[in-house]
Amino acid sequence: MGNKFIVIEGLDGSGKTTVIYRIIQYLNKCGIINVITTREPGGTPVSDFLRVLIKYGGPISDPIDSISELLMIYAARFQLVKNVIKPALSRGYWVIGDRYDLSSQAYQGGGRGVDMLLLQALSDKVTSILYPDLTFYLDISPELSVSRIKNRIILDCLEQEPLSFFARVRSRYKKLASEKKNIIMIDASQSLEKVSAVIYRYLDWWVNKL
Repeated sequence: MGNKFIVIEGLDGSGKTTVIYRIIQYLNKCGIINVITTREPGGTPVSDFLRVLIKYGGPISDPIDSISELLMIYAARFQLVKNVIKPALSRGYWVIGDRYDLSSQAYQGGGRGVDMLLLQALSDKVTSILYPDLTFYLDISPELSVSRIKNRIILDCLEQEPLSFFARVRSRYKKLASEKKNIIMIDASQSLEKVSAVIYRYLDWWVNKL
């Protein structure tokens, strides 16, 4: 049908939300109006419930372990894929995702240090039913990420981690981006116009084939 599943990845503050908006505008100008967006974790009633636990934690007397966090993320993702993303794609919609499996590989695998065999087993089980057609990874330094989000009213559990955590996350992101052909790494410290121009070049190829 020509529709695609595109994912935007990166540290918080990398400009994912703005880039997603730009992509929607571009597709609309090209006559593609059947576009939906998703965010992770979240997107279904179950996933949104888990999102609160993942981002803001449990009671003080019952802190959430990194393995529990990982399992909740994949449960939320499975619900989103099964109940939202796959049905939308089957109806001919383009789906633009704010995070997907690469986030887990970077944050839980790189940042948290979760065992890669466990992480890969969950990834294979949940995402084998749907892979993104293309992922744009917006690369910024941990220092720039922190400077861009420091004025948020509330920081979630991940956003409160030290710079060393985000350095590990970024390192894993860059490693994966260098290994996989469908991940495009973009320097997101440059202007929005330059970032958008790179993305538009890739979108042009698909749109011109429709």
